[in-house]
Amino acid sequence: MRGHPDLQADFAAGLVSGVVPDGVTAHRPDEAQRRFNVYRNNVGHSLTQALATKFPVIARLVGDAFFAQMARVFADTHRPKTPVLMLWGDAFPDFLATFPPLADFPYMADVARVEVARGVAYHAADAAPMTGSALQALAAAGGDGALVLHPSAQVVVSDHPIVTLWQTHQPGQSPGSIADKAPECALILRDRELDVVVRAIGRGDTAMITALLAQATLIDAAKRAAVAEPGHDPAPLLALLFQAGALITPDHVSE
Repeated sequence: MRGHPDLQADFAAGLVSGVVPDGVTAHRPDEAQRRFNVYRNNVGHSLTQALATKFPVIARLVGDAFFAQMARVFADTHRPKTPVLMLWGDAFPDFLATFPPLADFPYMADVARVEVARGVAYHAADAAPMTGSALQALAAAGGDGALVLHPSAQVVVSDHPIVTLWQTHQPGQSPGSIADKAPECALILRDRELDVVVRAIGRGDTAMITALLAQATLIDAAKRAAVAEPGHDPAPLLALLFQAGALITPDHVSE
């Protein structure tokens, strides 16, 4: 006798293939297939809507009809592993990078990575911002100390103008040509007002934040920024991070 785990496995496979799993019956054979198809379509629609909610800019870039078909392909090969659908879809950027119909649009994957990062930032743990006196003390010590970033802080490195694409495909905005736009890396964080910010940053700022995320000291992070962008001045970035509350005191993170 087949157990419940076997039925679950067959049911999950049937949602992809359309084949009615063994054990699903009705008074008439064609009725079982019809009812299963209705359920299968409802699952597919729910997954498509969940993905569109998580990646609204990608949906606007490709159009609703194309996105729906693409989402079905993704969902068939990347089934949710949890009933909490907001946790599903982090593999979507890598999927877009290798999806043949988007081969001529290489920026799609990086824009999707911005959208994933925004979700991470929104749900990140709270943390107490560093005080001005603590930052001054670190600077007085020559930067030879830890400078911890808020758990929401992330960077997305790209060879495309991803922040411009993200910003111009917000509701009410008018998308324009990106042909003359330079590459942009994105800084994503949740600020003191609990708003998730997406900001274009240069290579020096990107290198500095990446180093700080890897627990480098302030002076080491500044050195890496100068290598990535000769003449880089860390002061504007530090001011931006401080004002946003994105510099925190070590161990001041709460769930």
